[in-house]
Amino acid sequence: MMRKNLLKKNETAIMATMQNMAVKGDRLWDSLMEMAKIGATEKGGCCRLALTDLDRQGRDLFSDWCRAAGCTIKIDKMGNIFARREGTDASLAPVMTGSHLDTQPTGGKYDGVFGVLAGLEVLRTLNDFDVKTKRAVEVAVWTNEEGSRFAPAMVASGVFAGAFDLEYGLSRADVDGKTMGEELARIGYAGEEEVGGRDIHAFFEAHIEQGPILEHEKKTIGIVKGAQGQRWYEITVTGQEAHAGPTPMPRRKDALVAAAKMIAEVNRIGLEHPPYACATVGMIQSMPNSRNTIPGKVFFTVDFRHPEDETLSRMDAELRAFCEKTATEGGLELDLQEIWYSPPVVFDADCVGAVRKGAEAAGFSHMEMVSGAGHDACYISRVAPTGMIFVPCEDGISHNEAEEATPADLAAGCNVLLYAILDRAAVA
Repeated sequence: MMRKNLLKKNETAIMATMQNMAVKGDRLWDSLMEMAKIGATEKGGCCRLALTDLDRQGRDLFSDWCRAAGCTIKIDKMGNIFARREGTDASLAPVMTGSHLDTQPTGGKYDGVFGVLAGLEVLRTLNDFDVKTKRAVEVAVWTNEEGSRFAPAMVASGVFAGAFDLEYGLSRADVDGKTMGEELARIGYAGEEEVGGRDIHAFFEAHIEQGPILEHEKKTIGIVKGAQGQRWYEITVTGQEAHAGPTPMPRRKDALVAAAKMIAEVNRIGLEHPPYACATVGMIQSMPNSRNTIPGKVFFTVDFRHPEDETLSRMDAELRAFCEKTATEGGLELDLQEIWYSPPVVFDADCVGAVRKGAEAAGFSHMEMVSGAGHDACYISRVAPTGMIFVPCEDGISHNEAEEATPADLAAGCNVLLYAILDRAAVA
């Protein structure tokens, strides 16, 4: 009964505090557009790959903004950045929010960066209205969320949460053999703080949906209950290079033909497990890549996703069986490696509830949903109560220079984030 009364008292205090308080949507938008200049592409998107010089510039700008807002900055050995606004009771664990600043090679202006700058806007808003919270509020920037330069995705939040060890994280290499550890040192973001082991009272991540559901349902806020599980594979099929002219069709060991069959099977597996399954081949390398030589080796990737682990395991079994059968029948060698597995995630009920209360208090239309994409929040949920907030993106397009979101929707998501943070951090 005492806890229930305290929760009610806190909720009343939040509602009173927020009655005349809202984030500055124009300021949030201006910050997003300023960050978007770093790595801007001709088609209106962003290319700010992890641990490049452009990533360093984005990190520097964020850190400068946070220091101007009165925050202290700490950086851990994976390059994760933590900007902290102190609370009135230093003995209490902080409430944290954040996302990432790295992008896809042809990425947009909002994926990840919205969650980071929404967190910054919350801190600025608390400063504007001189609101003190009992718990400190921190904004995190997680390193290499995208996984487009260094695989796997979300590796630094994964190290933070104990899914990977530090040596594994720092040793991840790009296609040129440069490791995360080397590049962190090069750009000046190899921090001294230990990775993980920190007590976090609650974590929230605001993000564009990256899908079409909210827009289709005409809802402003997605209350994210959890996320799909994912399996990533790297597959190499090895046959025999030979001249395209003199080599008879029946005698060929064409690695690309076999890989094409396997790729078609990946698509079939996705279609055969509706409505939630997703199956994608996103990268293909054919060698020697010559027009008059039969391909002797093909490398490709597979990305499987589903919110039910049992179904994800069936998809895995079907892929392995088909690939092995196809390779054997063609007299080919097969190397199939699962390089990453992230199980389905269920977010904390209290954090989900805080997001729901925020949407209701602000009068925004909303719906519950499961994330089809992986996010740093998925790993952080292993070590802290976690919730996510989605806002619509135009036509559901993301990982694309055409990615777009409206200032009004972004401000709405930020206001819900403000409420959720106050709900967990408590008004002093």
